[in-house]
Amino acid sequence: MREDDRTLNLFKPLLQRAYEWFAVRDNVQIGKRVHVGFGSVLWAPNLLVVGDDVYIGKYCTIECDGEIGSGVLIANQVGLVGRHDHDWRAMGVPVRRSPWIGNPTYAGLGSGLRVVIEDDVWVGYGAIVLSGVRVGRGAIVAAGAVVIDDVEEYAIVAGNPARRVSERLPTDAVDEHERTLREKWGI
Repeated sequence: MREDDRTLNLFKPLLQRAYEWFAVRDNVQIGKRVHVGFGSVLWAPNLLVVGDDVYIGKYCTIECDGEIGSGVLIANQVGLVGRHDHDWRAMGVPVRRSPWIGNPTYAGLGSGLRVVIEDDVWVGYGAIVLSGVRVGRGAIVAAGAVVIDDVEEYAIVAGNPARRVSERLPTDAVDEHERTLREKWGI
């Protein structure tokens, strides 16, 4: 290993922590052992809670109220975003100037919608999950999927709009998986 590589490896954890400090913005609570990849941003109008042992890849945009459970894997370039970030119905106002959900006094279209990603979920590369959606425990969202409706536990969804394409585990294996998650990982 070259001297430059050794030096970089010494500073890498420090750089990662510094970046995470920058990337995690207002109204976000982070659990233990959470990795936030370079280029990613986490922000919420009111509150976003991230559980323990969560991996958030590079260049992700997570700008919504909600919850991300424990043991979750979010791949690169994923978006968890508001379904109605601007009230485009406002009369006499260009859409660029329309009322914004991040305004603390705003209570119109889209306010109160949350994204809930339950424990042990994998959200694949480039997927988009809109607010108002719950992704059930153990589910997998395929790369590039656009999730506009709730996802059942242990379902695999794909496409635009995302639809159920398979199951992550056979029904008779779910109980064993759940027992192991509790015993070994505390999830």
